[in-house]
Amino acid sequence: MNMTMNEKNSRLGKILSGMDRVMIAFSGGVDSSFLLKRAQQELGDQVLAVVVSSELFREQEFEGAIKLAEEMGVSVHQTEIKELDNPAIIANNPDSWYHSKKMLYFHLGELANELDYPYVLDGMIMDDMDDFRPGLKARTEEGVRSVLQEVGLYKNEIRELSKELELPVWNKPASCSLASRIPYGTKLDRSKIEQVNQAELFLAKLGFDMVRVRYHDNVARIEVVPEKIADILKHQEKINLKLVSLGFSYVSVDLKGYRTGSMNEVLPKDSLEAEIV
Repeated sequence: MNMTMNEKNSRLGKILSGMDRVMIAFSGGVDSSFLLKRAQQELGDQVLAVVVSSELFREQEFEGAIKLAEEMGVSVHQTEIKELDNPAIIANNPDSWYHSKKMLYFHLGELANELDYPYVLDGMIMDDMDDFRPGLKARTEEGVRSVLQEVGLYKNEIRELSKELELPVWNKPASCSLASRIPYGTKLDRSKIEQVNQAELFLAKLGFDMVRVRYHDNVARIEVVPEKIADILKHQEKINLKLVSLGFSYVSVDLKGYRTGSMNEVLPKDSLEAEIV
C-alpha cells in the first residue's frame, strides 16, 4: 500500500524515537537538515550533527552546515577526511565514488564508536536510487542507515515537509562533490578542483544559483537551467575573461542545460547498474 507523505513522516518519527541516540552525517542540504530536525524533535539532545570537511567540497558548505546546526540548537562535531590522499579517489574512475563514500562512512563509523553513538544516519532519499550511486553499496557495507529512504520519502516531499518546519534550506539547490565536474579518467588534484570551484563561485555572484562548470582540459562547459542560458550570454565578456584568467582557454555553454550527473551520461548503462548493485 502506498503511504502518503504524512504517513511516511509519522513512520520516520517512530523509527527515530526507537533509536535513543543518533549521529547524523550533516551537510546542511535540505535532506540532512530535515532529518536532523526530525531527529531533534524525537530525541532532543541525544542527536549529534557531524559536519565533515573535505578538499572536494566547498569550505562555504562546511561553514554553512556548522552554522545551521548551531542555529537549530543541535550539538555539532567537526571533523575532516583527506580524499586527495587516496590514490583510488585521485584516479577519478567510476568506482572512485565508491571509495570516496567508503572513506566517509568508515570515518563516521569510527567516530560513532569513539563517541558511543549506536546509530549513524545519512540523508539519502528515494531519488538517490535513480542515478549512478556507488555510495549505496559503501553505506550498506559500513552499516549506516538511510532512514528517509527506508520510509520512502522523495525530494519533493522533503522540500514540502521542510517548508512546513520553516527550515531555511527547504528550497536550497542540491550540491555535490566538486569532483563531479571533472571527467572520468582525468586525475583529480587541488588545482583542478579549485579551478572549477572559483568559476562556479564567480557565476553564482552573477546570480546563477543553479550552475555547474564542467572541466574538459582547457575547455569550461557551463551548465545553467535552460531559461538562464540567454542570461549567460548577456555576461559573456566578463564570464569569458574570468574563466580564462582561471586557466581555461575556451568557455562554452551546454545547450542541454543544468542537470546533475551529466558526467555519467558517457558511461555505458550496464556499468552504472553494476556499480549500484
